Amino acid sequence: MNYKSLSIPKLFKSRFTVDYSAPFRRHLNRLEVEIGREDYRHLKRVELLAESPAERDFDAMEEITSRLLETTQNNYNRDLLRRLGIQVYLDVPQYAVYYRLPEKTLRFVATWRQQVLHRFFRTVPAEDTGWRSGAPRLADFEARFLPDQAGGVLLLRRSDRRGPGQPLLTATHGPYDPHSLDVTLYFLRTGKGGSALINLGFSGREPLTDENLEKLKSWGVPLNPSNIDVIYPYVDGGGHPYCYKLEEGLGRYVAILDRPSPELIIDMHGCVGTRPDDSRLVVGLGGFPPYPPCAEMGQMEKRGDIFHLSPSSPLRTGLFLLRDLSEEIYVQFCDAPNHGYHFFVMGGLHLLGRDLNPSTEVKSLLPGEERTYLPMENIRWLPGAGGNALQRIEARKLRADAICLHVEIPTSVRRRIALKLRELEIADSLDASAL
Repeated sequence: MNYKSLSIPKLFKSRFTVDYSAPFRRHLNRLEVEIGREDYRHLKRVELLAESPAERDFDAMEEITSRLLETTQNNYNRDLLRRLGIQVYLDVPQYAVYYRLPEKTLRFVATWRQQVLHRFFRTVPAEDTGWRSGAPRLADFEARFLPDQAGGVLLLRRSDRRGPGQPLLTATHGPYDPHSLDVTLYFLRTGKGGSALINLGFSGREPLTDENLEKLKSWGVPLNPSNIDVIYPYVDGGGHPYCYKLEEGLGRYVAILDRPSPELIIDMHGCVGTRPDDSRLVVGLGGFPPYPPCAEMGQMEKRGDIFHLSPSSPLRTGLFLLRDLSEEIYVQFCDAPNHGYHFFVMGGLHLLGRDLNPSTEVKSLLPGEERTYLPMENIRWLPGAGGNALQRIEARKLRADAICLHVEIPTSVRRRIALKLRELEIADSLDASAL
């Protein structure tokens, strides 16, 4: 195949408006906002405080200035913080960040996190809540908040212990993937999962909205909106990324759920596809060691150049559940460093596809970023995701036959499922009113 004739998808050549009077230009790694039109207005809010907190209040916080300056991927923001003499503090229990300047103090509020916690606990807890029954709009489930250094985790489980074989759902990038929480809750409400783990913390890269940027500019702190990792830290005090906390801590969270170790884990993610109307789900089954053996995926046959895969029982179950999101589902995985598979899921959940060499056939959508795709099919390529590998390793420690589905859900699909969830909630509310 001559890939020189295959170009980057038109979606990624989108020409968005650049404000050349600003002290920066928007960069392509704001892809989700500028190209995918993701809505991040609900994530965080910035405030100019009328009075700066007292010194004793700052002493009770964790100063993270050095950590952010050492780890930010944006030199403009690094230089800006240094030039303005900004000290950055993290109020861990409240998960708020303070920018302390000589003459003023700014506060960043994690509004999405607050809204989620209010939804389930009618408050914003700072400590372990223990299990609470009758979660609003999820009556058959119990909810629990576990605090940590990065926003904490929301755990959900069926209160009646029905369906011990039901999948465990995870939303490891809850705030960064708009509506991934809605998809998770929709699955729970419609009987497609028995428990769920939702990350409530940022990964340090969630972009600020234009409204917040205009406020910062008017207050003399014109941050570059590309990779806002100078607000909420991307790594912990030891330099380890927070974004893997659900995968690496899977065993601990499953123990707290107090349910049988899951045979099937569905890991919800949001993505920008490769075309504006993309509704294709891409399911990654692993691309790093330990590679998932083909035999665990099901019965594989090669007929000419086409591979036929009859999925194993857990994989079939997962694909059946995902059918509710989209009729277009693709499955990808590697069984060796330079050997992978790309399948299309047929109507009867039979898989047809081809094999490939990722080192030569997988291309980058954006230079310098881990956003890859298959030019021949013009579709995202997932098996290189490191989080999925960590999740599979930890899941296998709990159960040798566990299978993890890394599911990337395009923007349009997530928005549609969010509307369906609202319809279910409204119907329940009307039924309750009629009683």
